[in-house]
Amino acid sequence: MIKLQQLLKSCVQEEASDLHLVEGSSPALRVNGKLVRIKTPALSGQDIKNLAYSILTDYQKTIFEKNKELDFAFSIKKVSRFRANYFFQKGAISCAFRRISLNIPLFSELGLPGVIGNVINFPQGLVLVCGPTGSGKTTTIASLINEINKTRKSHIITVEDPIEYIYKHEKCIVNQREIGLDTKGFQVAARQLLRQDPDVCLIGELRDRESVEFALRLAETGHLVFATLHTNSSPEAVQRLINMFHGDERDHVKVMLSQSLNAIISQRLIPGLKGNLVAACEYLQVNAAIKNMIREDKAHQIYGAMQMGRDKSGMMTMNNSLMSLILKRKVDLKEAFMFSPDPEELDKALQTAGI
Repeated sequence: MIKLQQLLKSCVQEEASDLHLVEGSSPALRVNGKLVRIKTPALSGQDIKNLAYSILTDYQKTIFEKNKELDFAFSIKKVSRFRANYFFQKGAISCAFRRISLNIPLFSELGLPGVIGNVINFPQGLVLVCGPTGSGKTTTIASLINEINKTRKSHIITVEDPIEYIYKHEKCIVNQREIGLDTKGFQVAARQLLRQDPDVCLIGELRDRESVEFALRLAETGHLVFATLHTNSSPEAVQRLINMFHGDERDHVKVMLSQSLNAIISQRLIPGLKGNLVAACEYLQVNAAIKNMIREDKAHQIYGAMQMGRDKSGMMTMNNSLMSLILKRKVDLKEAFMFSPDPEELDKALQTAGI
């Protein structure tokens, strides 16, 4: 029977982002956004259990069998690092493996607008990177954090679930803490983190009130904080954070967010003309006008402010980014319209440009 390491090596060799193991199907790789089955016999439930358990510790097996879910990361020497998620469906085990490069890419290699790289120069405050699953959020944050690691003399602490990219100590010292392994949870980590003398903090994902409070408190106390959020746009990200709270707490969070939020990067990976994936992004840099919109609960006005602030601060909407990719002949018109949040607006911009 094929071994899990062989399948994961195939994931790297085919430059796939993910590997899926599901009962009754051959292993499947996600290559440039599409699933492609490996030419092997379909896997039985017992096959998948044998493959899945081959890399688990006894402790991980116990947790998985108790919770029916398991999220963890691991490395294969000279191959790659992977994030794994195990779960049950119809009583059988399924597995999803996400490939994480052993080397953190340079920001210049990501194809994102150069202005976004300036977020590492903020002395303090909150920087959010948003987008759906598989949009490259983790890689973008890793490249930004690693740029700080190479250029500043600071202390970086990450709180992740699980740890994905591994940072080396360069000009900075880096402590990476994994939920469940190194700390019991965000709340516990938050109480202790301020005593650990950090300068820059990375929170893997803002999932709930606890993690949002954690991030805002850190940003408010003079730290530069990076975090991810599963939303599709900057206005939606602001509204999502506010909606996690109710009553008087909601008003308090609006004030904290208006004072602490520096920037939001919202990105997607879309099929390119060369068969690759190309990053399209929206960039919001929080100025006095946007701070006021956040305080007054007028997140719906942020999009208009981004359009107005494009020339002054480099802000851009997703349609601005898609338009640029079209003009540079990196993406097809059809794909651009599929990923556009406002196809009508994009169409008008194209007509203005004579396309």
